[in-house]
Amino acid sequence: MLAVSQKPGIGGKPLAGQKNKPKYSVYPRGEGSGQPSWIALDKQVLCFEAYFREAVPAAHYETHRIRKCKIYFFLEDDTIKVEEPKCKNSGIPQGRLIHRQRIPLPPPKDDEFYSVFHFNINQDMVFYSRIFTVTSCDLFTRNFLTKLGVRLNEPAAVPDDLNSKLQEQQAQSTNPLRPHKRCNMMKQFLENDGKILRFNCFWDDTDSTFRDPREFVLHYYLADDTIEIFEVIPPNSGRDSVPKFLRRCKLPKTGAVSEKFYKDPDLLVGAELNVWGRRMIITDCDEFTKQHYRSKYSMEDFTPVQYKDPPAPKPSKLVPPYNGFGSEEDSLSSCQGLVPKRPQKDFHKFMVKDRCGLNSNTLTFRAKMMTTDPVDKERVFIISFYLSDDSMSVFEQPQRNSGRNLWMLAATEIHFWTSDANL
Repeated sequence: MLAVSQKPGIGGKPLAGQKNKPKYSVYPRGEGSGQPSWIALDKQVLCFEAYFREAVPAAHYETHRIRKCKIYFFLEDDTIKVEEPKCKNSGIPQGRLIHRQRIPLPPPKDDEFYSVFHFNINQDMVFYSRIFTVTSCDLFTRNFLTKLGVRLNEPAAVPDDLNSKLQEQQAQSTNPLRPHKRCNMMKQFLENDGKILRFNCFWDDTDSTFRDPREFVLHYYLADDTIEIFEVIPPNSGRDSVPKFLRRCKLPKTGAVSEKFYKDPDLLVGAELNVWGRRMIITDCDEFTKQHYRSKYSMEDFTPVQYKDPPAPKPSKLVPPYNGFGSEEDSLSSCQGLVPKRPQKDFHKFMVKDRCGLNSNTLTFRAKMMTTDPVDKERVFIISFYLSDDSMSVFEQPQRNSGRNLWMLAATEIHFWTSDANL
């Protein structure tokens, strides 16, 4: 037989206002132990799908409303809880309709409470003067009632509701055209923060007014799959420089609102990009980008795309010969601009190897003139090379009774035959 657990009030006595002892639910024979039901059936709940009709007298387009709910029956103490799932913008309070409690039967049996044997599918149940129609139940409830010997009815269908249809139509009309799926981007951000792929792009804008090719630099952020594009504007091109050609955002592939965006597998050298209707071609990438594709996609071919003729070699600048005015450095500076500038000297070298200091850095040599003239052959000259500014001076060493004036020799071939160590 079925084991029955009675726990009315204290000591099995009936509660106040009750004529008969309420009997708690039972569990099937052969399953469970001889323990009371509030121990053997602990945390076991029967779940039923139901609905009730609510009159709407003030509305002009409906007379009643169908409200779906769930009925939970707790086997341990025969308590019942009724909850209504919350719907967005319903305009009515929803949630828990009846708190967990024992519910009495409708009159004339209001001195008894609902038990497990009062439940079945496709039947009406009255909870506090409100009629609930049970439509279906879950698998655990079906198996439990079947083991108790309850013959379950066929599931019932929920009638149509005009208000529900209007809410579904409104929800469909307000759905965004591009619903974004929530995904955890924290891992991608932590692993790739600060890592940017750099590409060189080309846009053939010959159909425009200027009819010139335009070069761009594309940055792809691995942290969030966003793209930004900068235009490379050459000098004297006649175009106004702008901060960005495309601000940082996710770039759709079709050029319109869609869920397919460009990612790093799509950005290859030679690939074409649709940048909001502009056809751009990736021509080259930097070394960090190449290393990223080698490690992640095992790619090795990064041949740049040739989209323009190689630049013409620059003509060499011809330097005119020295004109004799000033030094050669002065003459050379006059050829480098319309306004001649003073030749720049190495000031640091001058301060370190100053010829006027105590430790003068000057290389001194003794030389003789290479000639067949016996008089000039005996003449001795002193050649000084100053390390501070790489200048040189040549003086003739005086001789007694030579009958010649001392002079400085310039632009003459000199034979160096000894150094200042032997002077």
